[in-house]
Amino acid sequence: MSETDPRRWKALIFIALAQLMVVLDATIVNIALPSAQQDLGISDGNRQWVITAYALAFGGLLLFGGRIADLWGRKRAFLVGLVGFAAASVLGGAANGEAMMLGARALQGVFGALLAPAALSLLAVMFTDGKERAKAFGIYGAIAGGGGAVGFILGGLLTEYMDWRWTFFVNVPFAIVAAAGAYFVIREPAEGRNRSPLDIPGVLLSTLGLVALVYGFTRAESAGWTDGLTIGMFVASAVLLGAFLVTEAKVKAPLLPLRVLTERNRGGVYLSLGLAVIAMFGTFLFLTYYLQIVQGYSPVKTGFAFLPMIAGMIVGSTQIGARLMTRVAPRLLMGPGFLVAAVGMLLLTQMEIGGSYSAVVLPALLLLGLGMGTAFMPAMSLATHGVEPRDAGVASAMVNTSQQVGGAIGTALLNTIAASATTAYITSHAAGATTPAAQKLLQAQAQVDGYATATWWAVGILVISAAIAFAFINTDAQGGAQAASGDGEGVGKEDEVRIPVVAH
Repeated sequence: MSETDPRRWKALIFIALAQLMVVLDATIVNIALPSAQQDLGISDGNRQWVITAYALAFGGLLLFGGRIADLWGRKRAFLVGLVGFAAASVLGGAANGEAMMLGARALQGVFGALLAPAALSLLAVMFTDGKERAKAFGIYGAIAGGGGAVGFILGGLLTEYMDWRWTFFVNVPFAIVAAAGAYFVIREPAEGRNRSPLDIPGVLLSTLGLVALVYGFTRAESAGWTDGLTIGMFVASAVLLGAFLVTEAKVKAPLLPLRVLTERNRGGVYLSLGLAVIAMFGTFLFLTYYLQIVQGYSPVKTGFAFLPMIAGMIVGSTQIGARLMTRVAPRLLMGPGFLVAAVGMLLLTQMEIGGSYSAVVLPALLLLGLGMGTAFMPAMSLATHGVEPRDAGVASAMVNTSQQVGGAIGTALLNTIAASATTAYITSHAAGATTPAAQKLLQAQAQVDGYATATWWAVGILVISAAIAFAFINTDAQGGAQAASGDGEGVGKEDEVRIPVVAH
């Protein structure tokens, strides 16, 4: 199929640009959040909703977005997602209060849920040759992993030298260029459509179940784990998602065909990647506040402080992941990659007031970037490899779902752990802080102690990610260029979709 589309490499540029915009947005707002919070009068208790409103809509609707991409065609879904995301970004930049900001963020999530799976599934159906697939997913993996860190730098520059509102407006030129290029260049293979009727019960159950799950973790941050509504959300999520799986096993045209989910390699990717993102996203937020609030960094300096992680991501994804993917079993890239990232996370537990950036944060970010870049690249490719063309959109959506839900859970879960540790530290040391200066110092020490405690949890989560990758992912790199398009051996059968990552 790739032989008939000579413009696929040009198409990759615009797909990558759109993906960069979505990933940037996930972190660029973190840097701008302290300024936006103050400007719009958002309380400390509600500031997390600027992040969570986006994550709820994005994570809850991703499966639906992936199925729409399979139904409409990925190119059309990609273009609609781009235009809608840009329009929602303009609303966010023009926000005059908390309600408008949260509404705009939710709307960004809705269109992001259409755009992200369409982008990844376009790659899955356009690049089917082994060597080309490795290169294409190497570039995509570097952007998916490193783009978030680029957001910190861009967010710092825009917030400090212009205004936090430009962290939203900057999406518009990205969207215009990507949409114009995609319209003229992308030519989607016609046989990849899935024209089965939409599974409405599946859409409702999956969306409500994922929203309840993310909201449960978010609620726990402010109300505690024993709060009645928190527990109710977790119970509701379990019931709804259980009913969703039962429904998908019975309906004729499921939203998420279980053949996509139950193949052990893809299942291992979704689970290990989701857990790794839980660890990463929570840590991004802690490190941002540690550098700005505790260490007194400016937004720009904070952004540039993340630069080593970008370098590590790019090297890990394009120089290690992409080069070895066709020679080494994916588990031997993903498992060690997560463990290297865990070592970087371990270094961050040594953060302290007045601590050295070059001795602690710099090597930690380098290791985090290198490890996650190496792991992301084969994960992105393996998660969509071997699926039938009609399932490419929903398989892509599962990758994004594991990341987005993981990000939302990570922010809420690790924030809750950090807040509890901070409160406990203040309680146990309050007697010694008798002057205003001592109380201010105690507050800063308590924050750092909270960050370190939560980061220890992140280390453990990354180790579990590595263990899952080693245990579940058993496919080998093989010779030959089997297509992931349904014309390789066994791909057309619903009960046989296991194709290993291809090699030379």
